[in-house]
Amino acid sequence: MAKSAEVKSLVIVESPSKAKTIGKFLGKKYKVVASVGHIRDLPKSKLGIEIENNFEPAYINIRGKGDVIRALKKEAKTADTVYLATDPDREGEAISWHIAYLLGLDETAASRIVFNEITKDAIKGAVANPRLIDKNLVDAQQARRVLDRLVGYQISPLLWRKVRRGLSAGRVQSAALKIICDREKEIQKFVPEEFWNISVQLKKKEKDRRVFTAKLIEKDGDKLTVRDKQAADEIVEALAAGSYEVARVEKKERMRRPFPPFTTSSLQQDASVKLGFLTKRVMFVAQQLYEGVEVKGHGTIGLISYIRTDSVRISEEAENMVKTYIKEHFSEEYLGNNRYTNKKKDVQDAHEAIRPSNVNLHPDDIKDSLSSDQYKLYKLIWSRFVGSRMAPAVFDAVSADVKNGDYTFRATGSKLKFTGFLSVYQTAIEDSEGKMLPEIEKGEVLDSEELSAEQSFTQPPPRFTEASLVKELEEKDIGRPSTYVPIIATLVERKYVSRIKKTLQPTDLGFVVTELMEKYFNEIVDTGFTAAMEDQLDDIETKGIDWHGVVGKFYGVLSEELEVADREIEKVQMEDEVTDEVCELCGKPMVIKHGRFGEFMACSGYPDCKNTKPIVKKIDVKCPACGSDLVARKSKKGRVFYGCSGYPNCKQIYWNKPIDKKCPECGSLLTEKKTKNNDFACSNSECGYKE
Repeated sequence: MAKSAEVKSLVIVESPSKAKTIGKFLGKKYKVVASVGHIRDLPKSKLGIEIENNFEPAYINIRGKGDVIRALKKEAKTADTVYLATDPDREGEAISWHIAYLLGLDETAASRIVFNEITKDAIKGAVANPRLIDKNLVDAQQARRVLDRLVGYQISPLLWRKVRRGLSAGRVQSAALKIICDREKEIQKFVPEEFWNISVQLKKKEKDRRVFTAKLIEKDGDKLTVRDKQAADEIVEALAAGSYEVARVEKKERMRRPFPPFTTSSLQQDASVKLGFLTKRVMFVAQQLYEGVEVKGHGTIGLISYIRTDSVRISEEAENMVKTYIKEHFSEEYLGNNRYTNKKKDVQDAHEAIRPSNVNLHPDDIKDSLSSDQYKLYKLIWSRFVGSRMAPAVFDAVSADVKNGDYTFRATGSKLKFTGFLSVYQTAIEDSEGKMLPEIEKGEVLDSEELSAEQSFTQPPPRFTEASLVKELEEKDIGRPSTYVPIIATLVERKYVSRIKKTLQPTDLGFVVTELMEKYFNEIVDTGFTAAMEDQLDDIETKGIDWHGVVGKFYGVLSEELEVADREIEKVQMEDEVTDEVCELCGKPMVIKHGRFGEFMACSGYPDCKNTKPIVKKIDVKCPACGSDLVARKSKKGRVFYGCSGYPNCKQIYWNKPIDKKCPECGSLLTEKKTKNNDFACSNSECGYKE
């Protein structure tokens, strides 16, 4: 049967927003639809791995995706050509492979298209150059999925039986948890050591009388550490009797070189430090910038390149574009000749570093088209990228040694001479005007203003923040760019780790689980073993080695350990967490219990008192209807909403989180409802006020 003349080429992507952006570029001859992520996966209700059949995965269509699958099949039947345009990584390749299977596409037909950025030229170039689905990429993803399922679905039930319901173990998650627990043990074992810093305020005897600080570093040419107050007092007494003479002055130019453009992990780290974003927030906003934003005068465009990458490489086209920009907006003098190399082998080198799709779109020029978060993150990415191709910053630096008897002090100063890349990208270290030392010469005697000795103590290693944990995972080669966010989220969700003042602190439960894993599943929590497994997954992709063999070797060890653990681990009794609330029936403290459906509060007087109630979280906002506290609750379908604690007497609810601020137009509460240009909206649907 002949197809209609109206038939279009079909392009399948993952997300609706991505489909919308690409559809505008391709025009009427193409129809762009979204699979909305994965459409086939392992079943949730069982292991889904045929262990006796060489670990073959038993994929099923994902529940709830029936309508999507039927729509894709219907569109594919009436299309002359089907293009699979999922993300350019292992996960995206696997999604394309599953779609091709469900649609019955010819495996020998070139239907896969990839692009690093969602721009008109990139999309049209990809459509003009389709390729076959890369089975090595698919197999690497399958191996990871199967390995993680074997660990999660075989160790997690053991933890449920031996420790507490609802717990989980993960191949990468457990290694990350051990890193956090090991750091906490270091902190707990740390014994501070006393030391004293001795410094002096100095100035020239005439002319430039600016005061500068010199710090004591040596005695008789040897490095000096002052351990206690008695030693500090003796040194101060000896210095008070002497004079200060310049023994050495060294002047030189010092360069600070720019950083490479962002990888996924360095973006997460820098956005955490500079913007205060959690890793999940970074990736959410970056995804928006990648998939497409409506920019005034440009339409809907992807503002940055693909966001999951280990590589610092950029394309020749991007290189030429940014160099032209630097010459036009600065000068030839600001153009650098920087070369960057990847820390690890170039498995993901097909993906460029994270960069702006069009460097000529300056962040400030399109600020009005972006939300606050989008603007901040785009500016950070843009600045880092442009700075990476600029010349180093140059400082005039001076270092001077000042002698007083047997003791040597050192003073340093610097002054920015040439801004270079600092013109666009600011680093954490700030060198500002006015830090230069006065002009001093060897042999010159200086006046002293104040001699001070300050007590200090050595500090324990800091707890991990999300940013520093990501850095540690990257350096130890644990996980990949796409896994950092879910790893941290799972550790917090399972209550293995608590966020305390932006740091990650292991809970008692986290320690218990890690100790069990260390004793019975040492390979899984061993960072070296986990990194070696990542390398094997990379080899599946780059060298085409058989993924079944990699999984089989791993499972041979795992199955033996499971038998031993199940036999030897005794039931772990975790203490209940006592709350400040008291039971309204008997007056005893309420404790937090863990049941099949999550946490709840129960009377500590059980079994004499069997009072229980759900845990509610106050949000520090009063109900406008009755004055009671508003609390976070969950619907039967698991959706979070905000209702009055006076329920059922007061049935006030909000689906978006209310804030303690009233709408200036109608007096209703404002709620957190982020849109492109606004952060808050009136809870009254008839009002429409936003800010």
